[in-house]
Amino acid sequence: MTAWSPATLPLRGRLKADAPLGPRSWFRTGGAADWLFVPADTGDLATLMRARPAEVPVTVLGACSNVIIRDGGVEGLVVRLAGGFADVTFDQDPETGQAAGVTVGAAMLDASLAERAAEAGLGGLEFLVGIPGSIGGAVRMNAGAHGGEMADVLDWVEVLLEDGRLERLKRAQLTMHYRHTALPENSIVVRARLAGRPEAPQEIQARLAAIRQTREITQPVRARTGGSTFRNPEGHSAWKLIDAAGCRGLRIGDAQVSEKHCNFLLNLGQATSAELERLGETVRERVLADSGVALHWEIKRLGRPSAPPTIPA
Repeated sequence: MTAWSPATLPLRGRLKADAPLGPRSWFRTGGAADWLFVPADTGDLATLMRARPAEVPVTVLGACSNVIIRDGGVEGLVVRLAGGFADVTFDQDPETGQAAGVTVGAAMLDASLAERAAEAGLGGLEFLVGIPGSIGGAVRMNAGAHGGEMADVLDWVEVLLEDGRLERLKRAQLTMHYRHTALPENSIVVRARLAGRPEAPQEIQARLAAIRQTREITQPVRARTGGSTFRNPEGHSAWKLIDAAGCRGLRIGDAQVSEKHCNFLLNLGQATSAELERLGETVRERVLADSGVALHWEIKRLGRPSAPPTIPA
């Protein structure tokens, strides 16, 4: 554990040393955080950020969906945004009185926001129901699914900087491309404003139902998984490359490439993070050998490995 201790700071949120992270992750694997902090609100988080020594790394977790937390745990400070960062406020066009957009905290789940938007008659955010994560992560990685992505709807984002200052960045100030948003280094997304269009709630709900049905049919949504494992290379579908390389159903211990959708990794029960990561690297090697295409991880791998990941012969 790092020698720095935030325990003497006047914090109002929940602070815990050597806090297990595995039970929070969708894979249900991984070690502990040196320090885990769940801030009460933005001011509480700013207090910690201003006091944090520059050499202490900070890692932000939301829904813990699109991550592999390595077995050796996460060094330094882990910040988990929760209820205090999940407020939702819909706004209306002053001329028409119809729904025009929504300001939402970074901890709000993507799928929950899609549902709330449908109830409010705000269309254009339906793609979020197909993304297993929270708004902060969706902004940071320009998450997308079912023909939409955050770059299409983001109006502005508020981030907490390393020195504890809040900064609002408009979409035009950001470089957003496939699964990436350029944000200030070590900044933390705390809030965003998303634009939409007024529509009848029943029409939006129908599209949500169609997306859910498609996911149920094509993805292992009820398994221990982390969502899409690899980014789609330009001009290719990752799952097709993985399938062509003979990796569908490939298994290392209890880590398995899904047979239902082979761009998903599964924990069948007792997998370790090392096994999941080693399986992913094995897939990358076989795809490269088969097609000449290099796959890049979409899932974030965080922390210290218990041992360096190796690729079996």
